[in-house]
Amino acid sequence: MPPRSFWKGYLKLSLVTCPVSMMPATSESEKVRFHTINRKTGNRIVSQYVDAETGDPVDEENEVKGYQRGADDFVLLEDEEIEAVALESTRTIDIDMFVPRDSIDWIWYDKPHYLMPDDEVGEEAFCVIRDAMEATKTVGISRLVMYRRERAVMLQPRDKGIVLWTLRYGDEVRDVKPYFTGIKTPKTDKKLVDMVEKLIAERSKAWDPSMVNDPVQERLLDIIASKRKGKRVAGRKGKSEAAERPSNVISIVDALRKSIASEEKRPRKR
Repeated sequence: MPPRSFWKGYLKLSLVTCPVSMMPATSESEKVRFHTINRKTGNRIVSQYVDAETGDPVDEENEVKGYQRGADDFVLLEDEEIEAVALESTRTIDIDMFVPRDSIDWIWYDKPHYLMPDDEVGEEAFCVIRDAMEATKTVGISRLVMYRRERAVMLQPRDKGIVLWTLRYGDEVRDVKPYFTGIKTPKTDKKLVDMVEKLIAERSKAWDPSMVNDPVQERLLDIIASKRKGKRVAGRKGKSEAAERPSNVISIVDALRKSIASEEKRPRKR
C-alpha cells in the first residue's frame, strides 16, 4: 500500500482538470541518525534559540522571521504576511508550456516527486495528458508553490504515472565556462580512445540500485547491532593515511594495456 500523500491538488491543461496527489520520490527515513546525549546522565541534549546579544533563551512566541537589510537591521515578517503571498499555484499545477524532453539539462533537476491521479473520475484525463507527452517526446513546464516558495516544475511521463521535478532557480546554477574554459583540447590518439573503449566494454553492466548502496551506513548498523548485544566494537587501528599520490605515468599506452589485461583476468560478476 503506497504511503499517504504529502500534497493534493489539481493538474490542469487548458480546460482539462483532474485531481492529483503527490509524494516525494526519494526518502531519507532509513538513514542512520544520531541524537546528542549527555554522557553523565544519559539524557538527550536539546537545542534552544538564544538572543545573540544577551544570551537569554527566547520563548517560541517571540521568535519571528527577519530579512536583513543592514548591519543589525532587520525587516520583521509575521507568518501570516508570508502566507499571504501564496499564489493559485499552491494547489494547481497549470501546465503553461511543453518543451522537448531532452532540452533541459540534468543540472537543473532538483527534487523528484511521484504524481498520480487522486480519483477514478479524473484518471482518464491524467492518462491522456501523460500519454500525449510520451507520444510527442515532450515534458510539461508549470509553476507550483512547494516548500514555501514558488518553483518552476517539470512534468515527465514515467511508467503509469508522472514524475514532477522541481527545477533549480536560475541563480542556483553556475555558468560552466569559468571552470572548463581552461581545459586544453588536444587531438586525441585514435588508438588510445579504442583502448579506453575496450576498458569501458569490460566494465559495462546493467544498472542495479545496489551499485549506490552506502557501505558506511551498513557498517554503522552492524556496530549498533553489536553494541545492543553488549559486544565491544574494536576501533580502527592507526590513523587513516592520506591517499598516496600516484606516480607519474610514463606511458599511457602501457598503463591502458596493463589495465585491460587485469580486467580480462578479473572474474565477471553476474
